[in-house]
Amino acid sequence: MVSLLSRLMVIAAVSISSLSFADNLPDLKGRTILAVTENAYTPLNFVDPATGEGIGWEYDAMNEIGKRLNAKIEWHLSSWDTMIQAVKQGQYDVGMDGITINEERAQQIDFTIPYMTSQQFMLVRADEDRFNDAKSFAANPDLQFGAQAGTTNFYVAVYDVLDGDESNPRITLLDTFGASVQALKSGDVDSVLMDAASARGYIGANPGAFKIVGGPLGSEDFGFILAPGSDLVQPINAAIESMKKDGTLDALNKKWFFDYNQ
Repeated sequence: MVSLLSRLMVIAAVSISSLSFADNLPDLKGRTILAVTENAYTPLNFVDPATGEGIGWEYDAMNEIGKRLNAKIEWHLSSWDTMIQAVKQGQYDVGMDGITINEERAQQIDFTIPYMTSQQFMLVRADEDRFNDAKSFAANPDLQFGAQAGTTNFYVAVYDVLDGDESNPRITLLDTFGASVQALKSGDVDSVLMDAASARGYIGANPGAFKIVGGPLGSEDFGFILAPGSDLVQPINAAIESMKKDGTLDALNKKWFFDYNQ
């Protein structure tokens, strides 16, 4: 069976094969694209404490996509638990929140090609000494994960670390990703799973508060989501490919995962 990622890459290759990345990207003629995120997934999307404005890797990437496609990006906010449905229903044109490309979600909405590949890690408090990897965490029944229901972080905790029971009482469900990290910081939970990019962001923004233990717990590809059959999939894919080719995505990685946290 051909994987979802393989199908996405084939579609992308066909749709952009006739394009010159530098000069001939699709022209959306000033079209307004309604983009939605949560502002709770540092450093991909979050609130700048100095200005109160939304900033992050995904903001920069989507704004650059808009420039390359001659489109205006109009930003909106939504909670994670309603975002996919809102995009599916056409309330917004494109959604982003570090959303993992998988078959289940692809039954509801369309994905772009991946804009980032990441792995899940265990973020813990800096003084944690009761466990040092997923196995030792799972072996101690007193230890607790914090997670949002329905996220990759939740499912990795359930199936890769614990016993496969989605009702396992060792997972404390929080309303937002940021709330999970705050619960970790305050000692209400003992670990939060997150991709390496976000882990670096939280460690950099909170010196001496957090660390990572153990190794990676699988990898995931992030994609922007769009309504089924959206005519924006091909143009956005073309823009992503052009940003890969000319080093823009690498520059954003450096800015948000390294320079921002120095």
